[in-house]
Amino acid sequence: MMLAWSGAVCAQSASASDPTDAGKAVFKRGNCMGCHKWHGNGGGGYGGDALSLRKTELTREQIIETVTCGRPGTGMPFFVRGSYDTTKCYDMTREDVGNQKPPEANVFLRPNEIEAVADYVLAHVKGKGEPSYDECIAFFGEGSRVCNIYKEAGHAAAPSDSNDKAKP
Repeated sequence: MMLAWSGAVCAQSASASDPTDAGKAVFKRGNCMGCHKWHGNGGGGYGGDALSLRKTELTREQIIETVTCGRPGTGMPFFVRGSYDTTKCYDMTREDVGNQKPPEANVFLRPNEIEAVADYVLAHVKGKGEPSYDECIAFFGEGSRVCNIYKEAGHAAAPSDSNDKAKP
């Protein structure tokens, strides 16, 4: 009986975890948030001027290709060793892409990691609108001060907001 009960607890715990957690870990480790930011909204700032993954029209296959091969002529790096050399990207070789070859990422990813990050983006980022406090907490964890700016009205406002309201 005890073994059956333990098995039920394990099965219950496994179903309670988010299957896209692995993709979130890759999003962090691959430093996708360096340009796309934690929320995927992109824009200028601390890492670059990336497109919004929240507004993207890319399919799963296109996201996988973009992470694998980067984007020629842009700052979007490629994350697979040998892209444009041993692996054709966008039907191009190194010679075809020439000086438009994207930069190499700081870390290389395996195909299953790229698929996991694509699944994470599709489940938690694409089409989600503006970032929320709950999304921030889900990304950084409970108690993260980074998320304070996303708190709903009625919660403590950021100091700069308070000062702006006090001005005539």
